Amino acid sequence: MKLISSRDNPFFKELLKLSSSAKSRREENLTLLDGAHLLAAYLDSGQLPQHIFLSTAARHDAEISALLARLEAVLVTQLAEKLFAELSELKTPTGILALIPTCAPAALTAHFALLLEDLQDPGNLGSIVRSAAAAGCDAVYLSKGCADAWSPKVLRAAMGGHFVVRIYQQQNLLDVAQQFSGQLFATSLQATQSLYQCQLQGDIAFMVGNEGAGLSDALLASATHKITIPMPGRVESLNAAAASAICLFEAVRQRVSVPS
Repeated sequence: MKLISSRDNPFFKELLKLSSSAKSRREENLTLLDGAHLLAAYLDSGQLPQHIFLSTAARHDAEISALLARLEAVLVTQLAEKLFAELSELKTPTGILALIPTCAPAALTAHFALLLEDLQDPGNLGSIVRSAAAAGCDAVYLSKGCADAWSPKVLRAAMGGHFVVRIYQQQNLLDVAQQFSGQLFATSLQATQSLYQCQLQGDIAFMVGNEGAGLSDALLASATHKITIPMPGRVESLNAAAASAICLFEAVRQRVSVPS
């Protein structure tokens, strides 16, 4: 097993860029998965990473040893503890990182989708991806102003959701909306139609806007339905992740047949 112990190592410098720079991740179409849970989810989706990196202590961890047994064909490199800690954002690194490709998925006709405009918070974005995956969405479209979907924070918050739903970054959402053949539901505090009054069977997409500004006027105008989530309590609004989850699972509720 090769050991990298110098911070001046060219390969390590490239990994450091991937861990900290959205621009590098986009240019290289690569990212790092941090931790055993994310790597296990990636393997369970039927994919293999390009490269594995271990801390010194990880070689004695039973969970990591079990993962390595599934990765016999993958190159493994050990990193000095200080170098590993520079790549991991976790306060207590788990000891394993995986280098994976992030190439844009092939285009498909979406039937149950999310359009996200200018979402900035990585935790919100990751939670939304996780909810979309759990609800059975087939596509999530992100505007150019969204946080990087493949950043470490988004990946951790999504907990493997990236590997079971198609994610399209850097999209012109107006074009996506115009090409979508089904109904487009836009969340808006000014709307008068309740989410619970909507028929959510068939091809649908929910459009969710920026945490503070909401949806742009242009995207809001493209919606076939402007909807609001009833809030009888004394709060102004829900955050984007909560609103998205409520919309998605109301659609799931309507789509899932109740056993007789």
